[in-house]
Amino acid sequence: MWNNTTEQVIAGNLGEHKVWSPDLLTQQAIGFIDRNRAQPFFLYLAHTIPHANNNLGSDTGNGMEVPDDKPYSDRPWPQVEKNFAAMVTRLDAHVGRVMAQLKKDGLDENTIVFFTSDNGPHQEGGHDPKIFDSAGPLRGIKRDLYEGGIRTPMIARWPGRVKGGTTSDFAWAFWDFLPTAAELAGASPPKGIDGISVLPAILGRSQAPHEYLYWEAYEKGYQQAVRMGDWKGVRPRPGGPIELYNLKQDIGERNNLAASQPEVVQRIEKAMAAAHVDSPQYSNRSRPGRG
Repeated sequence: MWNNTTEQVIAGNLGEHKVWSPDLLTQQAIGFIDRNRAQPFFLYLAHTIPHANNNLGSDTGNGMEVPDDKPYSDRPWPQVEKNFAAMVTRLDAHVGRVMAQLKKDGLDENTIVFFTSDNGPHQEGGHDPKIFDSAGPLRGIKRDLYEGGIRTPMIARWPGRVKGGTTSDFAWAFWDFLPTAAELAGASPPKGIDGISVLPAILGRSQAPHEYLYWEAYEKGYQQAVRMGDWKGVRPRPGGPIELYNLKQDIGERNNLAASQPEVVQRIEKAMAAAHVDSPQYSNRSRPGRG
């Protein structure tokens, strides 16, 4: 679903009108919960917001498409930022409706709910992430492999199991969700995957971390990144030097320590080479070490 709106034909006197797809997704999710309230279920609700309608952004300069800009209509912000804020507030309301349905069906005390994002803030559709300081102290935005592009919070709610108001600095990634969900369901995850169950960390128990986490991206030209404990290595272009940061001391990735830590850089470079797998879907010119 590329845009945030979808056409739905309504029979009767109303004729045809537009319905915002996140509203429909929430409506369907609520119905799913209610229909399955008497049995275990898994619901994956993937809202597109606060994504931009990039076609509309190209045409008008404002791709933050939302039914209205309330409650921010009178704020002294550019219109695109009013729309963005309204979109985030609307998402918050959608989450509230889902939680209210769980409570209505008597499920909110024995249902684990995860909430997260697939990337950091974006600058699409005319939106400026600096307006609301969306990345905070982190460097970069969506499609960067600096922390601002890939580091997002994960909220977990499970009354009686996950202690409310607590935080964890255990580093994990989306590929860990499948084995985590499998453990929660009492099932075995597929063999040969990179993910690990992080249920112990979610429950506040000690857990061994990954040896390293690896990312690569092609949308802005080939990039690689590896996190090993507090060390983070970033290669922002193919064949280029690896930048090295200590995230515990430098969460904003401003102080490149590569020159003073050659052994750490070497370990990270080996991890990048080991984790990368060539794909026929991408040009061989983008492979590590090639210009």
